[in-house]
Amino acid sequence: MSTLTDSSPVLWPLGVYIAAVVVLVAFMLILSALLGERHKEMTTDEPYECGVVSTGSARLRFHAGFYLMAMFFVIFDLEAAFIYAYAVAFRELGWTGYAEIVVFVGILAAALFYLWRLGALDWRTPRQRREAGN
Repeated sequence: MSTLTDSSPVLWPLGVYIAAVVVLVAFMLILSALLGERHKEMTTDEPYECGVVSTGSARLRFHAGFYLMAMFFVIFDLEAAFIYAYAVAFRELGWTGYAEIVVFVGILAAALFYLWRLGALDWRTPRQRREAGN
């Protein structure tokens, strides 16, 4: 004879919750379809921002250097948060924490030097580099 014990999971509350969510979402979708506006004018689908009628395409191509610079900013900004956390707790960390932050900043400096030598921070075109003599 098998009986349910207290260690078996009771899943009916989860099922009731999922059913309530599905009913609520369906109700909201149906209600918005019934009560929503249905007018269609010439300017309904036209983008409009800050009182200026847009002209041209919004799809512009940006130089890859912008994305690369944004990645560098995010990476080095994150490290600045770690350094700030060290600065807040530097007395409790003592000399061990100081040695660790020196190694951390050294690795950051090495990464920045590597990026600089690689030319990732130089946005000049090859022609501009030749004209500058580099």
